Amino acid sequence: MRLISAKQTLEATGLRFSGMSPDGMLPEIVELSDHPWFIGVQFHPELKSKPFEPHPLFTSFVRAAIDQSRLV
Repeated sequence: MRLISAKQTLEATGLRFSGMSPDGMLPEIVELSDHPWFIGVQFHPELKSKPFEPHPLFTSFVRAAIDQSRLV
């Protein structure tokens, strides 16, 4: 019997590990493939953001929220 890793189990349910640490051991970014906007990050994009120069993570979140509000 072959054991399935936790990562394989999560990937089978739609979680995508889209960014890994340099050594490939730790997930830095995860996304849900069938969700309008779901992302989890281990880094701190707020430290790279400014009021008139936000990190792309924040602008994409706001854009997705606006698009989703049009669907309701």
